[in-house]
Amino acid sequence: MFNLFQIIPKSLMIISNRACYGVLRFIMESGAKGCEVIVSGKLRAQRAKSMKFKDGYMISSGQPVNEYIDSAVRHVLLRQGVLGIKVKIMLDWDPKGKQGPTTPLPDIVTIHPPKEEEHYIRTPTVVVPAEVAAVPIM
Repeated sequence: MFNLFQIIPKSLMIISNRACYGVLRFIMESGAKGCEVIVSGKLRAQRAKSMKFKDGYMISSGQPVNEYIDSAVRHVLLRQGVLGIKVKIMLDWDPKGKQGPTTPLPDIVTIHPPKEEEHYIRTPTVVVPAEVAAVPIM
């Protein structure tokens, strides 16, 4: 679906919020329903830390994760140490199956229009008890 090497910038020596938000914007404009980028390692200081960038709608549990989430992990070797990049992309539902899974999400509710009903005119029926019916009327 998405090639991770096209998305992540070539120069990761100085990773910044601007670069990660640019990646998020590119992924969302490409037709994804949601995405998450996690960059961890020694970013600016000697102490390692992790930064998360999220946009859109992302599911994280259940069977649809296997169908809807496309994820990749890459390690970048820098002079200071190793930088880890995780990218998770949630694909949109595609009935034809070209850009995403063919099965819809299980929590989607479809409301169908009401059916046309024929209106019947009902004549009331009178039920007469047997004792009253047996008495002759004069």
